[in-house]
Amino acid sequence: MSSLSIPSANGMAHDLLALGALVTRLDPGIIPFAEANEYLLHVSGGEYNVAANLSTCFGMKTAIASAMVNYPIGRRIEYAVQRAGVTPYYKRFEHDGVRGPNMAIVWSDRGQGARAPVVFYNRSNEAAQKLKPGSFDWDAIFKKGVRWFHSGGIFSALSPVTSELVIEAMQAAKKAGAVVSFDLNYRAKLWAVAVAEQGISADQASEGAAKILRKIVNNVDVLVGNEEDLQKGLGLKGQDVETKGQLDPSAFFGMMESVTKDFPNIKAVATTLREVHSTNRHSWSAVLWMDGKTYQAPTAELDVYDRVGGGDGFAAGLFYGLLSGKPPEESLRLGWAHGALVTTTPGDTSMFNLDQVSAFAKGGSARIQR
Repeated sequence: MSSLSIPSANGMAHDLLALGALVTRLDPGIIPFAEANEYLLHVSGGEYNVAANLSTCFGMKTAIASAMVNYPIGRRIEYAVQRAGVTPYYKRFEHDGVRGPNMAIVWSDRGQGARAPVVFYNRSNEAAQKLKPGSFDWDAIFKKGVRWFHSGGIFSALSPVTSELVIEAMQAAKKAGAVVSFDLNYRAKLWAVAVAEQGISADQASEGAAKILRKIVNNVDVLVGNEEDLQKGLGLKGQDVETKGQLDPSAFFGMMESVTKDFPNIKAVATTLREVHSTNRHSWSAVLWMDGKTYQAPTAELDVYDRVGGGDGFAAGLFYGLLSGKPPEESLRLGWAHGALVTTTPGDTSMFNLDQVSAFAKGGSARIQR
């Protein structure tokens, strides 16, 4: 197994290019949906969030390849992408004024105390589902210079052709010499619908998902996902995750032999560790396996405002460290720190700067900064 080799930034147009769906997240705060009269709108997307975080917080040059619908909601999303400083590569669709195609909606409240957050989707006739091999001129994009390519399991689950597009993009990235990363982000609801379209029953959704995801992960250098993602998303055998404490990394590290046996191309695997005491109180850590060595971040006790986006915040900080040539342990701490900070604000993307993240990563506290 070779070690991770990251291209130099010299002459590169993009430090990172993400491929995924752009969505609006409607957030009623702590009010249950059935009682809510007002919603905050957050522009989001599991893959986009990483690109946005790397741009706004870490000052890196990033891009997103996605679907865009030419109607007012699409324009609202475009404005957010522009403000984040992320270069767009859009496959554009026209809205018919009635049925779409649409930019998807993710409904997600924040929960409170003993009441857990609730998430459900309206991805009917979603434009991103229509993306397929040939939707983007990858050779032209990668010719500009791309150091790192990133996608994820949420986008891959949208339709049979989106997973094929992910593989097409990864192969183009490999050809161009870019690092390839993938966040498994296993979502049972999405995969149950995705495999049903292929005639696979819901009780076999994880097997159907694993068949697709394994094809994708054969092209990946850096994998993000916890032991449950690895088991359900890739069909790997491991310890019963329920028998281990949520902050115990042994189940995760114990699966690395299975990962490297099935996927010798993988050079690094990372994930957050989270023990949920209540919706607003979490114990938070993170782990990294890289080039055969293991690393663990400290444990922080978090007062959580909005947990959505914490994992993407972690991935962005980790990738920044690696792209910047920092040692694995420091890169892990940057991801751990940034993910923790993202949970303290509304929305899915970063409201922080590198100095704040670095201070937390070094053991900073919540004392007032004057």
